[in-house]
Amino acid sequence: MKYICLVYAEPDALSGLSPEEKTALDRDSLAYDEKLTRDGHFLAASALQSVKTARTVRVRRGKRLVTDGPFAETKEVLCGFIFIEAGDADEALRIAEGIPMARYGTIEVRPELDIG
Repeated sequence: MKYICLVYAEPDALSGLSPEEKTALDRDSLAYDEKLTRDGHFLAASALQSVKTARTVRVRRGKRLVTDGPFAETKEVLCGFIFIEAGDADEALRIAEGIPMARYGTIEVRPELDIG
C-alpha cells in the first residue's frame, strides 16, 4: 500500500541550526531516501520552498480566487513529503519515525486513496 509522509514544521524550526547542523540534516535526509530506495519503500520525495512562496487557489461559484500564503492558519506548515510503499500502517509509521525532520517537526502519515 502507498502512504504519504507529510513533513510539517514551524517556519523557523531550523533557523537555530548551525550551518554544519543544516548540512548534516540534508545529508541525513538524502541518505534516508537512499535507504528507503534500497529497501523498496521509496516512491518520491521533495522538500518545499518557504511558506512565504506559497499561493492558495480556490474556485467558488466558477471564479478563481488566489491568495498569498497557505490557506490554513497553523503554527506548523508543510515543508515536504516522502511518498512510500509499505506493507501496512505500522510499517509506514516505522518508516516515518526514521525521517530526519521528525526531530524538528511532525510527520503526518496518510494512506493513498485509490479512486481508480
